[in-house]
Amino acid sequence: MSETAPETPAFDWLTMPDLVEVLDEPLGRVRRLIAEQYLIGSQRHGAFAVPSIFIVNGSPLPSLRGTIIVLQDAGFSDDEAIDWLLAEEAELGRSPMAALLDGHKSAVRRVARTLA
Repeated sequence: MSETAPETPAFDWLTMPDLVEVLDEPLGRVRRLIAEQYLIGSQRHGAFAVPSIFIVNGSPLPSLRGTIIVLQDAGFSDDEAIDWLLAEEAELGRSPMAALLDGHKSAVRRVARTLA
């Protein structure tokens, strides 16, 4: 019997009002977190929204910011970066986001650096 790779956990998309509530921060602070690349979002579903999986225990996942910066340095748009983080990555054996949640930021960033 073959073992299947762990999947990225299910998540919702959080709009700005949702982020204000989940992060328990004022709107200005939420916007700053996005501008400073602690969070990344998309308007592909209408209103700007951030995948809820990027928030752990009421804060942005700490390892996410550096990974976002590496992806943007490699030329990824925000939508492309989100898609890469959530898709299965053969070299990691799971999605980069699942690896980040498990504390494997070095491996994720090593793979991300090869994408430039």
